[in-house]
Amino acid sequence: MGVIARLKDDIASIYHRDPAANGTIEILFNYPGMQAIWIHRVSNKLWVRNWRLSARCLSTFSRWLTGVEIHPGATIGDRFFIDHGMGVVIGETANIGNDCTLYHGVTLGGTTWQAGKRHPTLGNNVVIGAGAKILGPITMNDGARVGSNSVVVKDVPADTTVVGIPGRVVATPSAQSKETSQRRTEMAKKYGFDAYAVSPDNPDPVANAIGQMLDHMHLMDSKVQEVCQAVQTLGGSVCTEKLPELDVEDFSDAEIAAAQKRQKSIDEFDPII
Repeated sequence: MGVIARLKDDIASIYHRDPAANGTIEILFNYPGMQAIWIHRVSNKLWVRNWRLSARCLSTFSRWLTGVEIHPGATIGDRFFIDHGMGVVIGETANIGNDCTLYHGVTLGGTTWQAGKRHPTLGNNVVIGAGAKILGPITMNDGARVGSNSVVVKDVPADTTVVGIPGRVVATPSAQSKETSQRRTEMAKKYGFDAYAVSPDNPDPVANAIGQMLDHMHLMDSKVQEVCQAVQTLGGSVCTEKLPELDVEDFSDAEIAAAQKRQKSIDEFDPII
C-alpha cells in the first residue's frame, strides 16, 4: 500500500471510530495518536535497516511531540487508532494486528529483562480501554476487549471481554447467550418497552433483574398458550384477543430519554472500532 493510500485509510478509520472528527485538516493536525503512528512507521523502517540510534532518536522525538511512546521495533498493522494518545506505551516486541484501538494511558509492556519476545501480541479488531496494562508475551486474540484500568497477564480468547486486576473474562459469546438475548429482546418488544441492556451477561444488576423478569414472562406466556390451546381443543373460546401493549407514555420522560441516549451510544460504538 502506498503512502497516500495508507494515509487515506488511516483518516477514514478515524472518521469511522471517532464522532468528534470534523475534517481531514483537523485530523492531520490535532490527532497525536495518528501522528505518533506515522512517525513510528518511519522509525520502524530505520530500525529494520539497523539504523538503531536514528530510530530511537526519532521515537524519542515522537514521545516529546505526541505523548505517545512507541518503540521503533514494535510491529503495527493497518488502521491502528490511538484515541487521545497521551501516556500510551508500546514495547519493542509488541505486535499489533489490523483495526485495533487503544485509548489513552494504555501500556503494552514486558515482565522480564530477558531478551526475546517479552511484549504482547494483539490480533485484529482488539479494543483496549483507557489506562489498561497488557503485560508480558501474551496474546489478545481477534476481537478481544479490555476494560479501562484492567491489568491483563494471561492470554485472552477471541471475542471476549476482560476487566479487573488481574483481568478476568466477564463476557464470552455463545450460542446460548445469543439465543437468550434474542428471546428477551423479542419479549420486550412484545410488551412495548425499551429492550436496552437485557443481555444475559450485562453487569448492571437492574438490567439483569429486567432480563430475569423477561425470562419469567416468556415462560408464563408459553404456559398460557398451552392452556389456551387445551381449552380450545375441548370446545372453549378463550384467548381470542391480543394482549394489549404497554403505553410508553406511562413511563417518565427522563427514563425514556436516558434509554434513547444509551442506545445511541451503543449504536455509535464500533470496535471494528
